[in-house]
Amino acid sequence: MWNQPLQEQLDTIPRLYGTEHIPLKDKTIHLHLFIGNCDWFIAETDGTDICFAFAMLGDMQNAEWGLISLRELAAVKINGWLEVDNDLYWTPKPASEVELIRRAHGWAEQGGECYV
Repeated sequence: MWNQPLQEQLDTIPRLYGTEHIPLKDKTIHLHLFIGNCDWFIAETDGTDICFAFAMLGDMQNAEWGLISLRELAAVKINGWLEVDNDLYWTPKPASEVELIRRAHGWAEQGGECYV
């Protein structure tokens, strides 16, 4: 994986199930990983490998929240060189402010607030 998330980054993300009480639209997305038209938006982690994330693999209708493995994403190599990348310019924000997540859920944005 290019620009693998640093341990310092992972340490700032809530642990798995730590934000279970927070509605999906209000969960903070701490990291954005991507390759081609595939995106993973990280909200929680176990601190080393497993993350709770919104995954969109090029198909908005089948995008979903679930568990992913950073190790498995790090092992992806397309044509022997193209790897999953960590978005170094990502700023943590609520899921409702992430365009791809909002569109996949059908959340409309009105006046800065998200409505379902």
